[in-house]
Amino acid sequence: MKQLRAIRGMNDLLPEQSPVWQYVEATLSELFARYGYSEIRTPTLEATQLFSRAVGEATDIVEKEMYTFEDKSGDSVTLRPEGTAGTVRAAIQNNLLIQPQRLWYFGPMFRYERPQKGRLRQFHQFGVEVFGIEGPDIDAEILIMTARLWRQLGIGEHVTLQLNSLGNSDSRAAYREALVAYLSERREQLDEDSQRRLERNPLRILDSKNTQTQELLAEAPCLLDFLDEESAAHFAQLRELLDAAGVKYEINPKLVRGLDYYGKTVFEWVTDSLGAQGTVCAGGRYDGLVEQMGGKPTPAVGFGLGAERLVLMLETLEVLPESLAQQVDAYLVAVGDVQSAALAAAEQLRDELPWLRLQAHCGGGSFKSQMKKADKSGADYALIIGEDEAANGQITVKYLRSEQQQQQQTLALTELAALLQG
Repeated sequence: MKQLRAIRGMNDLLPEQSPVWQYVEATLSELFARYGYSEIRTPTLEATQLFSRAVGEATDIVEKEMYTFEDKSGDSVTLRPEGTAGTVRAAIQNNLLIQPQRLWYFGPMFRYERPQKGRLRQFHQFGVEVFGIEGPDIDAEILIMTARLWRQLGIGEHVTLQLNSLGNSDSRAAYREALVAYLSERREQLDEDSQRRLERNPLRILDSKNTQTQELLAEAPCLLDFLDEESAAHFAQLRELLDAAGVKYEINPKLVRGLDYYGKTVFEWVTDSLGAQGTVCAGGRYDGLVEQMGGKPTPAVGFGLGAERLVLMLETLEVLPESLAQQVDAYLVAVGDVQSAALAAAEQLRDELPWLRLQAHCGGGSFKSQMKKADKSGADYALIIGEDEAANGQITVKYLRSEQQQQQQTLALTELAALLQG
């Protein structure tokens, strides 16, 4: 029988990788809580119309990348390709928008694209969405918060913030007209993908990776020259707030993001630590999306942060805590007919020391083989219970790491708890 394998681009997360992911998840969830953000969890599967309406039918995500199919009722459903649309739907449906909301989420997303380093077909994303606050101060807060995250993770010097403003719908329409006029005269010099976008989504041409297209864009009209007065003031105030907070940034007038719902502030945190420049975290304002999806007019801003790429950065830059390599603190070795005493002792230690990561040996085996497993586990201590120890309510402690330099000793359980407590 042919061996079954995971679908291409949908990877297993193995036990040796889990501590890194748990560290990242804990760091981000604690940071979001410190800033007053609450977690929301939305379904992985949503109505296809949600994404075509929110993300935009002319985007690459909707045109090429979504996992869409009909369910048994004949309804078109889609595995979520991003998190904002579902969060907006949930906020409207559950009447969350009667007051400002600071929300965050984490979970799997799905896009059918060519798998590559740090980019998978099933990937995991952290997201932050804020509803009901229209000033540039909330834009600044989420950027200041992410800057703190990079410092906390030890990668602050390896990410760069790029900023732009897309203005309001009228200023974007005026810019779109000017850009289309400029590029239409040079249509034959555009790459094939940009020629297609010229008709449906010309602002995305600014994102083109084609060298010749980028050379054409060097003389193209600049989006910032078309900003309406309100958007220009919003952008200026945001920059002042970031300057005051000491958050460095670069203005990138070609930054547009790949989703139709953005307006005013857009940003990306980028890195070149993984080879070619890549985006680690990106987002912006989407003040019209809630109304577009059937809710009341509500200002909103947020970002998405790819977990796979962040984990890859931390591993590449070797900034992960050394403690992540150790998954257990102590390994309990049971020699002879002492299984009941060993399991009882293990539970007593877990009661008295809730922080202790204690792995009890199961499955029998010689003393020598159990000690090999104790050493391989990475534990600092082997806790040994033989028939003598079981009869006397004791445990022998053997120090497994050379830096401890201590002789093994036999102690009562209560004394052992005090010893491990340190």
